[in-house]
Amino acid sequence: MKLELVQVPVSDVDRAKAFYTEQAGFNADHDHAVSDELRFVQLTPPGSACSIAIGTGLSPMAPGSVQGLQLVVDDVAAVRDELIARGIDATEVQHFPWGSFTFFSDPDGNGWAVQQLTHRD
Repeated sequence: MKLELVQVPVSDVDRAKAFYTEQAGFNADHDHAVSDELRFVQLTPPGSACSIAIGTGLSPMAPGSVQGLQLVVDDVAAVRDELIARGIDATEVQHFPWGSFTFFSDPDGNGWAVQQLTHRD
């Protein structure tokens, strides 16, 4: 089994799509409006096998209710600098025995962590 798609509830699909593509650097894979009530947008972080889905009519989850989404990178400081340069309010890098992290949220408050692992087994 492979996890390949996670729904992220947003209040404004166009604003969220712009945030994820223009600021977070995700690839826009699909944007399909089935009807006025159903729109599916699939976005993928660079190098990831798992995508996110935003849209209308996809889920009863409240916008901003998803927390703890995590991206794993080789250099968290460099990624943080890139996010800051793109206008994302990423936290200072925090160091823990299990990795180093920066955190940010999308315009609705869905929370993301960016982790650099200390080592992989």
